[in-house]
Amino acid sequence: MRIRFGPFTVDAATRQLLRGDSECHLPPKAFDLLWNLIERRPKVIDKTELHTRIWPDTFVVDGSLNVLVGQIRRALGDNAQQPRFVRTVHGVGYAFCGDVVEPQEQQAPAGPTRCWLIKRDRSFDLVEGDNIIGRDPDCAVWLNSPSVSRRHARISVDGRRRRLTLEDLHSSNGTFLGGAPVEGQVELCDGAAIRFGSVDMKLHLWNADKASETKRIPRKRR
Repeated sequence: MRIRFGPFTVDAATRQLLRGDSECHLPPKAFDLLWNLIERRPKVIDKTELHTRIWPDTFVVDGSLNVLVGQIRRALGDNAQQPRFVRTVHGVGYAFCGDVVEPQEQQAPAGPTRCWLIKRDRSFDLVEGDNIIGRDPDCAVWLNSPSVSRRHARISVDGRRRRLTLEDLHSSNGTFLGGAPVEGQVELCDGAAIRFGSVDMKLHLWNADKASETKRIPRKRR
């Protein structure tokens, strides 16, 4: 699940805090705290409950929670005196006070874009939004090859505009489209030949209009 607020996006699946396309560093426990506050927005979560959620079965001093809040505020550029995102309720706990934009994937589109990558006899479905291709098993498209970087490239799917873009993520061995190295963002079309390191793949984009066309077979005259 992805949640957007201000210039930021929080991705619960990949445990990332993004500002635009750039990742903002946030330690694991600080990410847990931020996500808990977002999930319970705009309610105030008291410190005792936060301690239980973030450090289950572990005793920590009260100052540990303050440290995590400070890490979140630094990552978001937030201010304790004039908070835009994380509000302190003195003597009680904390609350998320930012304006959240609900993820687009929760809004059922009229005609979803179906697309996938094929590697020999194996296919990888691509979903709406960002699809990371890489050697890390957590990637949307996992390529277990030494020539592929952990986070090698990104394919972004915009179903509303039926637009797909490809971007190399500073990989060691490069990303190639039709044999040419990918620099910046490039648009993709059905049948595009893409190489990640030494792994060749092909993009397929479902065209519902063409699929629904029925070819008329002329009748034989008797």
